[in-house]
Amino acid sequence: MFQNGEDEYEREYHDEIHDVDYTKPIIRNASPSLLYEHALNYERGTALSSSGAIVTESGAKKGRSPKDKRVVCDAMTKDDVWWGPVNIAMTEASFMVNHERAVDYLNTRDRLYVFDGFAGWDPRYRIKVRVVCARAYHALFMHNMLIRPTAKELAEFGEPDFTIFNAGDFPANRYTTGMTSSTSVALNFTRNELVILGTAYAGEMKKGIFTVMHYLMPKAGVLSLHSSCNEGPNGDTTLFFGLSGTGKTTLSADPHRALIGDDEHCWSDEGVFNIEGGCYAKAIDLSPEKEPEIFGAIRFGSVLENVVLDAKTRVVDYADDSLTENTRCAYPIEYMPSAKMPCVGKHPTNIVLLTCDAFGVLPPVSLLTSEQAMYHFISGYTAKVAGTEEGVTEPTATFSACFGAPFLVFHPTVYAKMLGAKLAKHAVKVWLVNTGWTGGAYGVGSRMKLAISRGIIDAIHNGKLYECMQKPGGAQNFPIFNLQIPTNTGDAVCMPSIDPAVLDPQKAWASSEQFAKTTRDLAGRFRQNFETFRVSETDNSGRIASQRTTDHDFR
Repeated sequence: MFQNGEDEYEREYHDEIHDVDYTKPIIRNASPSLLYEHALNYERGTALSSSGAIVTESGAKKGRSPKDKRVVCDAMTKDDVWWGPVNIAMTEASFMVNHERAVDYLNTRDRLYVFDGFAGWDPRYRIKVRVVCARAYHALFMHNMLIRPTAKELAEFGEPDFTIFNAGDFPANRYTTGMTSSTSVALNFTRNELVILGTAYAGEMKKGIFTVMHYLMPKAGVLSLHSSCNEGPNGDTTLFFGLSGTGKTTLSADPHRALIGDDEHCWSDEGVFNIEGGCYAKAIDLSPEKEPEIFGAIRFGSVLENVVLDAKTRVVDYADDSLTENTRCAYPIEYMPSAKMPCVGKHPTNIVLLTCDAFGVLPPVSLLTSEQAMYHFISGYTAKVAGTEEGVTEPTATFSACFGAPFLVFHPTVYAKMLGAKLAKHAVKVWLVNTGWTGGAYGVGSRMKLAISRGIIDAIHNGKLYECMQKPGGAQNFPIFNLQIPTNTGDAVCMPSIDPAVLDPQKAWASSEQFAKTTRDLAGRFRQNFETFRVSETDNSGRIASQRTTDHDFR
């Protein structure tokens, strides 16, 4: 029994899905309307929101399970994968146990959903992805997140380059060699398969394909990046990097610039392109005032995960975090009014590395050299505020290599060296922008005003900040971190609305001695983190470290 009216083709297609013997309906690339009907009829906990988005729950897992991610170590991968806590090795035999367990489970379902789509907007580098799953929720999610094929592309799709078997509602066997829980997210680059067991969280599929691109693209000479990207009226593009809480989504959503993508991109010899066909936005505390475009994208066809809605009105309470703080919404990128279609752009003019420094010592904006850019890219620094048992809060440094360590396959220096080569070739300007604290660390100082951060980004985009910093007296050195920061004074005023004192963090602190001590402490944390990536004393990344954190006299 086939669901989309292409009986002859679908009979052939039946045989193409390896290892799965289906005598049940295969629902392939179904419309959102049909997937809505199935989700509402067959999947508990599903509802329709007042805005038209479908609301679903992902079960016990309401976020990714990085400790349960495994990569098959075989002849093809053993010598090039960055093995360790990010990529935990598993044997081919254990993978096949999980594979068979997933397929057996899928074979017991009354119906199966298949979505065939693409990852990568540039046809020269895109890969064909097939998703096989048992839930309409998962099929609709990947319908939104992958690039949707045209009717002609679907008819000519053929064999996929990579297949996801999502049996997330069925647990892994904890006694299988290498398993540490009932959850398993297992990648096999030789078989080109991802097998999911024990978690229904849809984000595992999205980030699984991102991990695949982190493996395939560098081998093709293309740099894969965990970043957002937008484009100005003149075609200039900017890449934004930043961990959670740094303002990446907010600052890259600019009403005067087109959105190329919000999370995953590649940089080839031809330019940049989005990997995805949709956006996966955080929904906690969402409002039309804070994020009007994202709020407006939550409509028919969108998938809301783990949110709480009123039982009568079906209005979502975005402030309610009783299920999780990681509430999410997945929607096609064309739901964003500012989206550029197709999602491709020229080589970047600017790159912005965002950090939320809760220690309150990094400048609001710095212009980086190529080596500094590579260093900060590898470091991937931000800070979080952690509570102690006594209730005292203090900043905690957080480092995530390349601003996306959980998704890297190769050693971070592989991606950093590719970045360095592209920066040199295309003369890209790289900026470090701190959206965190000023005037003191968390608990003493205050969070940088959004208007200041937006003003800085605007000055980067219109070229005035760089122009002013090239003038005599337009820039000064920020010691210890050896950064070039704007003075914004005299003939070098590029941001009239921003007090020059704000741009030099030392001036905002009451105690210069405490500022110096805190700055040295943070620099020490950078050094300690970077030691884990140092290959050798003569390695290029080692030179970055020595240049980047040289102490200077504060006096």
